[in-house]
Amino acid sequence: SKAMNEQHSHDHEHTEPPSSTELRVKSIESLLVEKGLVNSETIDKIIDTYETKVGPNIGKAIIARAWTDPQFKSDLLDKPDIAISAFAEIGGQGEQIRVLENTNQVHNLVVCTLCSCYPWPILGLPPVWYKSAPYRSRAVADPRGVLEQFGTTIPTNVEIRVWDSTSEMRYLVLPQRPEGTENWTEEQLIELVSRNSMIGVEIVNPPTMGTVNE
Repeated sequence: SKAMNEQHSHDHEHTEPPSSTELRVKSIESLLVEKGLVNSETIDKIIDTYETKVGPNIGKAIIARAWTDPQFKSDLLDKPDIAISAFAEIGGQGEQIRVLENTNQVHNLVVCTLCSCYPWPILGLPPVWYKSAPYRSRAVADPRGVLEQFGTTIPTNVEIRVWDSTSEMRYLVLPQRPEGTENWTEEQLIELVSRNSMIGVEIVNPPTMGTVNE
């Protein structure tokens, strides 16, 4: 079944023009590039660092710790702000974070129907698809179809819960630990976790044959 557990309190369009801040940033970026003070390749590298490296790695470390430390997992689910504070600073703008545990009965999927509210201190910058109107609307209307697009098939007997992020509440999915990793260290487990699995569009797959586990 599909469930929308959190909703924005007002109606809105799924596609909005860029904010004045975004327009100013793009204008400044274009001017700096035009004046030769920076180049677009450098800007792209900086964005890539925060989008795919720094942020997601913090989230991966949190997930790996939860998989290996039962007390940390309990704290992460019950007092996420305190547990996560050991890894990153969150809540700087007053937002809270909630951790959603995937189980054999429930699979959680995160979306922001209003814009792209996202736990960037632990996941980095949101991916382009997360901010797109098709994802934001279809994740609510047809979550199984969206998951299929990511190559993720959830059994029909597993409930899919869709959580709508807001400026006050952000979500982090705690994916299930894959089988075959019982003796793995945190460092090894980190390599299995993907940013997408912490949003809920993917699961963490078991290690492939030939994976070295020393």
